[in-house]
Amino acid sequence: MKLDATAKHFAVHSGPEATRHEFDARPGERDLFETYLPAFEALVKEAGVNAVMAAYNRVNGESATASGRLLLDILRGQWGFDGYVVSDCDSVGDIHRTHRIVETAAQASALALKNGNDLNCGRTYAALVEALQQGLVEERDIDVALLRLMTARMRLGMFDPPEMVEWARIPFSVNQAPAHDALARRAARESLVLLKNDGILPLRKDVRRIAVVGPTADNVNALLGNYNGTPAAPVSILQGIREAVPQAEVVYERGAELVEGLEERPIPGAPGPAGPLPPASAEAALAAARRADVVIFVGGLTSQIEGEEMRVELPRCAGGGRADLRLPASQQRLLEALHATGRPVVLVLTAGSALAVDWAQQNLPAILFAWYPGQRGGSAVADVLFGDADPGGRLPVTFYRAEEKLPAFDDYRMEGRTYRYFHGSPLYPFGHGLSYARFEWSDLVLDRGRVARDGSLEVRLKLRNVGQRAGEEVVQLYLAPAGAPRMRAIRELRGFQKFALGPGEEREVSFSIRPATDLRYYDERAKSYAVAPGTYEVQVGVSSADLKLRRRFEVTD
Repeated sequence: MKLDATAKHFAVHSGPEATRHEFDARPGERDLFETYLPAFEALVKEAGVNAVMAAYNRVNGESATASGRLLLDILRGQWGFDGYVVSDCDSVGDIHRTHRIVETAAQASALALKNGNDLNCGRTYAALVEALQQGLVEERDIDVALLRLMTARMRLGMFDPPEMVEWARIPFSVNQAPAHDALARRAARESLVLLKNDGILPLRKDVRRIAVVGPTADNVNALLGNYNGTPAAPVSILQGIREAVPQAEVVYERGAELVEGLEERPIPGAPGPAGPLPPASAEAALAAARRADVVIFVGGLTSQIEGEEMRVELPRCAGGGRADLRLPASQQRLLEALHATGRPVVLVLTAGSALAVDWAQQNLPAILFAWYPGQRGGSAVADVLFGDADPGGRLPVTFYRAEEKLPAFDDYRMEGRTYRYFHGSPLYPFGHGLSYARFEWSDLVLDRGRVARDGSLEVRLKLRNVGQRAGEEVVQLYLAPAGAPRMRAIRELRGFQKFALGPGEEREVSFSIRPATDLRYYDERAKSYAVAPGTYEVQVGVSSADLKLRRRFEVTD
């Protein structure tokens, strides 16, 4: 095998980032089995991952790294997982140091090992020798883990001569080969989400003067996110714009700090200037904007201020997490001043999480969300801005409004969260994303009106590009209760398909619905999944809030 895929972090691991080493997540049983575990179950049963990484936090009082319920009863017992479990780094040590479930490293190691954690990322399992001497574990407990781990290493060819291992002969020249760059560019284009467009996009390629402003326009950190490699030739968004319109005069001014008080650091080894960046000048940015035909503001966040357990305590930042959903204040002030010049401003956002850009939605003609788009992200952003590609991404999370009062982040109940349980009006709904093309939806048909709980039904509809441009659409299928009291979610995504259609092109789209998996809920009394008979509705559309067609069906006993 070339590598092992690992599902992480098992389980109920969403933050708060700063307290994860001592935090106890306490979801109810329905939330646990209906929200927090299904993705892991799919990874084990459908994707066949070889490894699962346990989380730092506790779950209902048990360390996730030493949870007999999670690792033995559910993962191995109910799901049949036969791979190996690895701790998050030093999470075995957390069992005694910060969770204080036991008193010593030997006790923590014994507890983790006997409850199904095979491999320790860290040093705490050195205390297994002491645990063995104290009678806390037996050699057969250690042998169970060793057998899983050594077998995995053999599958990976780690004991074979390199000439026998295909993957050991890959030359370094393959890294960032032209084909890989092309794939990175395509992947980035497919992920870009056009949040708003009043018609200004795509920009004309004969534009004469462009002002590119903002702290993430020429910033490699804004391309790569966390746990990144170091690409040999990353293309910033500024570079991508310049390469897309070489005849245009493109003036760049950073204009504002990423976050007030932050000294930005380049990624070690990455191309670009070393050391702190020069001061940003709002005055220079505004002067460039006044001379331009269009302003492209590139801002948002970078991996330096959001990520895993970071030592960042700045306005609207909290140890790698977010204390506020709004755009950093330094950037917001500059954005409003640029808008006041009267020049059209296109906003490009980089971030790994939602941003509450209410003001921009109300005042700017176009907003493109780029995430952290990778080594050729700048090329991909320019492809979309100038119409060489259709924005292919759709939001995988809900973007809430800035003033929305959400439940506390350390409250793991799902009520009031995500498109499934949020009753308010989001800034941008789950699944949202615009295309440069226009699509017509029609002829939604179910092959039957009644289906048994262990049966299936087929859904068909037609999608047609009625615009003048080729474009991409993501057909999203949701199921909602119409007369099934046990199902409490507003609606749930149960299928999606992406189509690239030329002008006038039509496709038939089909989905299969199986109530046993698509409509199940967790019955707390029976301690198992069940399906409630009743009436449900098929909803298809372009987001969880923009539903084009609906049909009802009945689930029978």
